[in-house]
Amino acid sequence: MTIRTILVDDEPLAIQGLELRLESHEDVEIVDKCSNGREAIRSIKTHKPDLVFLDIQMPGFDGFSVVQGLMEVEPPLFVFVTAYSDHAIRAFEAQAVDYLLKPVEEARLADTLDRVRRRIAEKRGVEEVEKLKEVLTEVAPEAVEELASSNEAGGEMAANRFEKLINIKDRGQIFRVDVDTIERIDAAGDYMCIYTGDNTLILRETMKDLEKRLDPRRFQRVHRSTIVNLDLVRQVKPHTNGECFLVLDSGAQVKVSRSYRDVVARFVH
Repeated sequence: MTIRTILVDDEPLAIQGLELRLESHEDVEIVDKCSNGREAIRSIKTHKPDLVFLDIQMPGFDGFSVVQGLMEVEPPLFVFVTAYSDHAIRAFEAQAVDYLLKPVEEARLADTLDRVRRRIAEKRGVEEVEKLKEVLTEVAPEAVEELASSNEAGGEMAANRFEKLINIKDRGQIFRVDVDTIERIDAAGDYMCIYTGDNTLILRETMKDLEKRLDPRRFQRVHRSTIVNLDLVRQVKPHTNGECFLVLDSGAQVKVSRSYRDVVARFVH
C-alpha cells in the first residue's frame, strides 16, 4: 500500500526536514510540495493524495482555510504540523488524524503514520465490500438476500460481544464508564468526547473503532462526527432541508444530518 502524500509549509526548511524524516518510511510517496494554502488546494484537487501534512500558520490561506476549501471534494487525511500547541483542539475538530509539533520527532511521526495506515486500510476495506455488494446485486441478488437474513439471525448472539463498561484514561485517572450512561459521543479527530449525565471525558480512539465496541441497536451515528444513545432520545424536532434535532435526556440538542435520516425513522413507526 502506497501512501500518496503532499507536504504543505511556507518554510522550505520545514518541508526539507519532514521530507528527510519520511524517507525511512518506504510506503510514503511524496507527490507534491506546496508553499501556501491556495497552491495546496489546487494540488490536492489535481493529485488526489491519501495524506497531506499541513502547516497551520501560513500567509493568506492558513491550514484551516485549506480544509474548508476542499469541502466540495472527498478530502484526504490531514496531519497538522505547527510550531504552536494552542491550535490542537481546533485541529481535531477539523477531523485531523493527528497534530505534530515542530520540530517533528521521528518516533512521534512513526506513530502518526501507523494511525494513517489503519485509517486508509479501513477505508479501502469498506470500499471493497461495497463493490462486492454491487457486483452480487447484479449477478446473484439471491445471495445478497441470503447474506442479509444470515446477519439478522445472528444479531442477538452478536449483541453479547458489545462492551458494558468502557475504561477511559482522562486527566491522569481511569474512569470506568457504564455504557448505559453515555448520552452522546462527539468526534474531534482521533479523540472522542464522551458525554454522560454528569461528566465529560476525553478518549483517544477513532470513531470507527469505538463504534465496533458499542451495540448498534442502541448507539447510532446521526452525523459524521456524532453518535447518540437512542434510548436517551426524548424528542424529535423537525428542521429545514430534511434535517432535524434530537432532544436528549439532559436537554442537549443534536442535529441529525440528511445522510442519517433513516436513524430517525425508527422513532415515528
